[in-house]
Formats: sequence, C-alpha cells, structure tokens
Amino acid sequence: MSDTGMRFDLQVISSWIKPGSRVLDLGCGRGDLLFYLQNKQEVRGVGIEQDEDNAAFCISRGLSVLHGNFIEEVADYPENHFDYIVLSQTLQQVYAPEKLLPVLLAVGSRVIVSFPNFSHWRVRLQFLLSGAAPRNEQFPYEWHNTPNIRIITLKDFRIFVRKIDGIILKQLAISSHHHETQGEIVRKFQNWRSTYGIFMIADGRKALKGSAA
Repeated sequence: MSDTGMRFDLQVISSWIKPGSRVLDLGCGRGDLLFYLQNKQEVRGVGIEQDEDNAAFCISRGLSVLHGNFIEEVADYPENHFDYIVLSQTLQQVYAPEKLLPVLLAVGSRVIVSFPNFSHWRVRLQFLLSGAAPRNEQFPYEWHNTPNIRIITLKDFRIFVRKIDGIILKQLAISSHHHETQGEIVRKFQNWRSTYGIFMIADGRKALKGSAA
C-alpha cells in the first residue's frame, strides 16, 4: 500500500473503490477516506458523521458531510443510489447490524466493512490469563465505558453475511494498530493472527437477478 497518511485499513478500502464511483462513507470521522477519494480518484462522495466537531472539520475540507445518525439517515436514500457504502471500524458499535446491513445492501451496490477482530491471539491469551475483558490497541476501553457493543471475529462475520443473504466479493485480513498507517496483509491463520478484517459484500439476490438477466 502507498503512504497516503490514512489508516492502513482505509488504504485497502480506497484501493477497492473504482475512480468516478458514487460513495457513501458512514461514520466518516474527520473525512480522511473521502478527502483522498475525492481528490485522487474523482469519486462523488458523501459522508454521515455523528460527532459535530468531526462533521464541521470535514465540511471545512470541502467535503459533503451530513451531521447526524447514519442509522436513521441512510434509509432515506433510494435503492442502488451508491456504488459503494463504507462502514469502517464502526460495525462493532452498531446496535442492530442485522437490520442495518440489509438496508445498506439495498441502497448501495457494494458495502465495504472493516472491524477489529476479537479472535486475535493476543485477545484470546489476555482473556485466558487475566480472566478480565481484554484491552489493547484495538479495544482500548474498559468494559463499562466502551462504545463497542459487538464482539466480532472474521469467522462470525462470514456466517452473518450468509444469514442476511449476502455474498462476499472480497475479503482481506490485516495486522495493524488502531490508527497506524502501516500494516501487513495476513494470509495464513487469519482468524488467529489478524487484528482487523475487511470485507466487500453485496446482496446475493441482486447478483442472482443480474446473472439471470
């Protein structure tokens, strides 16, 4: 991956998005991904960010970002409005992913998701040895103040995609710290060795219709 100043998972995600695409970035933070895509890949990008200061910063960068709760806002878009919808390092904080993801798969042709892998060997070892909720770079909070309400592993997410009638178009396991720009791709023992998973998924029913046409 090239050094773009973005988190390593965002570098991977940007490489999956075709130039000129329509992109919706949910929970876009300070807009690093949108800024890169808009200026380097000429995408037509929109973001939704709940933090007011982050949303204001995005707007100051010339980005089209709405301040609000994306879980409520995204359903207002028509079907197939976006080529890609991005949900990066946010899924573990979503209250009802089984309701949100089908909506995203309807609004977007492809959904790209990245999340911390709770099955990493350090997490397993810490839990085994301490008997307490693990804390590390990917999960830096105490159990009582964490925004993360979901424990997700790569294996769990693959099963979940099948349950919502989705299909996995691309998937990658990486080893990188929370906000670092450097990382490596994990090819063996992914559920054990990777700190993050990145998936591109689509609606399996749409795919079947397209193949039958």
